[in-house]
Amino acid sequence: MTAQDAYAAKRRPAHDVIDLIGDGDTVVVPTGAGEPPAILQALSDRRREKHGVTVAQILPLRRFDYIDPETVQNVRHTAYFLNAPTRAAAQEGWVEYYPHFFFESAGFIRDGFFPCDVAVTMASPMDKHGYFSISLATDYTMAALKRARVVILEVNPGVPFAYGDCHIHIDDVTAVVEDDQPVTAVGLPQIGPVQKAIGGYVADMIPDGATLQIGYGAIPDAVVMQLTDRRDLGIHTEMMGDGILSLVEAGVVTNRKKNIERGHMRATFALGSQRLYDFMDHNPAVQMHPVDVVNDPFRIGMHDGMHTVNATMQVDLFGQCCSESMGFTPYSGTGGQVDFTRGANRSAGGKAFIVLPSTAKNDTISRIVPTLTPGAHVTTGKNDVNYVVTEYGVAQLRGRTNKARARALIDIAHPDFRAELTEAAERMRLL
Repeated sequence: MTAQDAYAAKRRPAHDVIDLIGDGDTVVVPTGAGEPPAILQALSDRRREKHGVTVAQILPLRRFDYIDPETVQNVRHTAYFLNAPTRAAAQEGWVEYYPHFFFESAGFIRDGFFPCDVAVTMASPMDKHGYFSISLATDYTMAALKRARVVILEVNPGVPFAYGDCHIHIDDVTAVVEDDQPVTAVGLPQIGPVQKAIGGYVADMIPDGATLQIGYGAIPDAVVMQLTDRRDLGIHTEMMGDGILSLVEAGVVTNRKKNIERGHMRATFALGSQRLYDFMDHNPAVQMHPVDVVNDPFRIGMHDGMHTVNATMQVDLFGQCCSESMGFTPYSGTGGQVDFTRGANRSAGGKAFIVLPSTAKNDTISRIVPTLTPGAHVTTGKNDVNYVVTEYGVAQLRGRTNKARARALIDIAHPDFRAELTEAAERMRLL
């Protein structure tokens, strides 16, 4: 049987493939734009026929109808990370969350810590050799495809065929669903004066020839927009986005100076415009690899001059960062922040930046605090944090005493809060 014959034999309507999901199964869904909308909508439509099914995913972009408190006994969402479609449900208690470092997720699936009976994912059209590219969300998805009893691909012509360790053969696929609705795309975020100021401080510390990890958000994109005069930057990043594409198009990213993986950029998932996805298609300069490769702190640290930019919500005077909760109330997740912070700390000439506006709620709340809010989830510990950046400057913490750290953080707090932070630091015997 040829690959084309096998494809034809396995092609099925979206609603029919839901029969392959059994009661009690865990269905693993990829990150972001890799989520297969036709399959997930079909599961939503037929959810009341199921019992005890769990859907596990790190970053849903849409709230499909199966995310429903009335049918959690039928189909329940379990989160590897919380965002808008799942945040309120987790805070209400009917969506559960798996704490973990992002780089561990593929291994957790492979080793059975995270259950995986069915894997569903978007995929590129099949090539003449019978291979599909899982380019939009390679991360833990490749491990799920190998672990699952049932593998269902949603093939869409808008999904790029990328290179790297992101391919699956038709012989290893249970069923194929075809769909041609536009692939989920996101635009660049709004950048205000605070974000631009923070981005400027970070950009000033990134030299020619550096290798970058840049995520999605206003501050990372504010960094990107201020790097257009650099030369020979490299990319080793969790997420491939339009900000990176803009640097490539400006001739700033060449990957020529990378001491390993020279000549190409690596990422583990992609989230941006269709223009970005078209850029990735059959482009040897882009390689997509599983998260336990891309986010491995040891491998990140092998890159000389590794510069990483990650956002947080709150930093205390010891340097502890809370990036995933409001007190004890869950808000997001650990993600890859610690992976890349630790990797950059290992890198020769590397720098790890933690960025945040100095205040919240129209300057009424300081994000730099004496101690984290009770119950706050510590995402990046004080021993890992190096550079903390607000719109008021840069605090460099590694290798400094508790007192020096406290003074440096107070100096980059909003001026309206510096006096009370100083008083708190004196009570804590930090000043």
